Amino acid sequence: MIKKFDSNTTLLIIDAQKGINDTKYYGGIKGRRNNLNAEKNIISLLKKWRESKNPVAFTMHDSREKRSPLKLSLETGQQLSNIHPLDKDIVIEKDVNSGFIGTSLELELRRIKIQRLVVVGFFTNSCVETTVRMAGNMGFDTYLIHDACAAMNRIGYNGTDYDADLVHDMAISNLHGEFCTAINTTDAMHLLEYDAKNLKRAQGNE
Repeated sequence: MIKKFDSNTTLLIIDAQKGINDTKYYGGIKGRRNNLNAEKNIISLLKKWRESKNPVAFTMHDSREKRSPLKLSLETGQQLSNIHPLDKDIVIEKDVNSGFIGTSLELELRRIKIQRLVVVGFFTNSCVETTVRMAGNMGFDTYLIHDACAAMNRIGYNGTDYDADLVHDMAISNLHGEFCTAINTTDAMHLLEYDAKNLKRAQGNE
């Protein structure tokens, strides 16, 4: 059974910026993204989190890559509509995949005695995956909301074009049970009010 999320639980929204929909930059000429409902699910979770008065944290990516659309100096680096931090939220700017490297994120979370993270955002196989791996290793009880994340297709070392759904699903599969517990948006929102007897925290294989 997964117990109700309480005030020790932070919703962590990773890189919800306009540039995440630049499919050509991330996926090539035939670039494509999966889970077009991710933004809607993030907005629903954010609204529910604010109503519950639980803490919220954001990472904002300021890429080192010259051509990247995720630069805070660009319009494409700005937050997506309806996914904006408030003054009371934790807001972290980063320039690498992990939200914990070179930032004060861990310090900010420890300062308010956060024990559990509920993670959403972009991209599943990149900044989300890297941040979740580190969160799990740091001892945070981490939940990844798989339908509130999205990935792009990836061109492999051998030229194979791997579909965005496959990239997304494999990233979630690699994380679930080792670094986090993957659940959906509906279950995450219910956990703000009730214990979930039908859900179990994933256990690692190592």
